[in-house]
Amino acid sequence: MSLSDGGGYGGGEPGGPDTGGQTRTRLPDGGDDPYGGGRRTRTGSSSRNLITIVGVVVLLIAAIAFANRGGDGQSAGDGGAKEADARSTAPTGTKPVEGKNGGIASGFAKTEQGAQSAAANYAVALVSADILKPAERRAIVQKVFVPARVGEMQGKLDQAYSAGFLHKLGLDANGNAAKGMTYVSRTVPVGTKVAAFQGDTAKLEVWCTGLFGTAGPSSTTPVTSDWFTMNLELRWADNDWKVQSFVQKDGPAPVNGDNKTSGADQIAEAVNQYGGFTYAR
Repeated sequence: MSLSDGGGYGGGEPGGPDTGGQTRTRLPDGGDDPYGGGRRTRTGSSSRNLITIVGVVVLLIAAIAFANRGGDGQSAGDGGAKEADARSTAPTGTKPVEGKNGGIASGFAKTEQGAQSAAANYAVALVSADILKPAERRAIVQKVFVPARVGEMQGKLDQAYSAGFLHKLGLDANGNAAKGMTYVSRTVPVGTKVAAFQGDTAKLEVWCTGLFGTAGPSSTTPVTSDWFTMNLELRWADNDWKVQSFVQKDGPAPVNGDNKTSGADQIAEAVNQYGGFTYAR
């Protein structure tokens, strides 16, 4: 799905007149079970299922766009952006993360690498299954955003992820999937880039891949993969990096591999058994 807060970093709003990002979906080949053992094809196996999946993606994009209207019109390259070299994680002698704030990494160093670490971890939190759950969403907003934006973002996200909207995704009012089903939304940062860094502010890009959808024998929206880039503007506040604004754009996406599609039970089991990471540069 596409995600932004409309803060002006990176362009228009997903689902709005300026957006160019869409979620690409692939369907498994053959059988009534959308998680059947067939190999993925380039054309998909069912136009009806494809329409259903696209419909859910449109709902997600529309909700985020509604929650994050506004912006100052700045582009991602504003503020003295520079071309950064692609470099792997390297030891610097500075501890990248001091601790965790309710499961989200915190205590980042006031350096370019510290800002990259914060951006990667915040991208994971902002595109997670927990963001759809009212209690968890409030905690995420409190921990991730600068204090001046907490109230605004809380109200917008609560409106966007209403009980009616969650019902359209097959979730209850608390963001939980039906019995026997597992809703999946997990983000994996692939790399980070500093677009601008000056004093108490930083603009960063986080290239991500991710999984989203519902795992279950009767699911009409099977878990699929996506590639996107999160642009985040961070500000130093409360002795840590916090999100001032963010926007998500599509890609860059590689050619899909010809992998054998796993069954619904395997996907649900993997999500429940394999925990995520704390990311640090």
